[in-house]
Amino acid sequence: MRIEALNENSSIVYLGDEISDDVSARVGRALAIVRQSLGPLLTDLVPSYTSLLLYYDPDRIDHEQLHQYLVELLDDDAADLQESVSSALLEVPVYYGEEVALDLQALSEFAGLAPDEVISIHSDSPYRVYAIGFAPGFAYLGKVDQRIAMPRMQKPRLRVPAGSVAIADSQTAVYPAATPGGWRIIGRTPMQMIDWESDSLTQIEVGAEIRFRPIGRQEYLDLGGQLDEDVANEL
Repeated sequence: MRIEALNENSSIVYLGDEISDDVSARVGRALAIVRQSLGPLLTDLVPSYTSLLLYYDPDRIDHEQLHQYLVELLDDDAADLQESVSSALLEVPVYYGEEVALDLQALSEFAGLAPDEVISIHSDSPYRVYAIGFAPGFAYLGKVDQRIAMPRMQKPRLRVPAGSVAIADSQTAVYPAATPGGWRIIGRTPMQMIDWESDSLTQIEVGAEIRFRPIGRQEYLDLGGQLDEDVANEL
């Protein structure tokens, strides 16, 4: 662990040197510990792939005091930091139907696999939340099996529907809201990924794990999922 001051009201804690499940779990655990223990002294917490950025109130604490608190909280708890934020997986239902899987065929051809094989590989293993960013609730998940890893589009779409499940290189993600984006869309979830009541604005924290569960068209609709024609009728 390495702690550095950035300016008079922020410091960064480095918890590893490479992107991995272990480091991501450490970041998630550190996030929970720091939020619980130092929350009133902080104005913001920003977890990333290997670090935790802290913004604090300089009228209540300075860098040296913060540094000492962090050493006591995190260094002595090094073994515990290897644990996941939660032992439970968050299950995300996904409809991989052709109406919503805009790039599934292209990815299948790129990988030399049948669409069903791509779906099976994508939903076979859990994914770790490496970072949250780009847009509120957008969680970067990894790592994708190299057999289905595909570079993002050279020309992004102007609008990716909310709930779209996508792949870019070795990461996968769910678009929590309709935004521009260049990831390869292979399905859609009816699950609401944004949680406006949480600090991270998402139902999952950095370091947690999720698993995608394939569902059929009717279950997708029964769970509140929308198809593109339904979205268009609302506009």
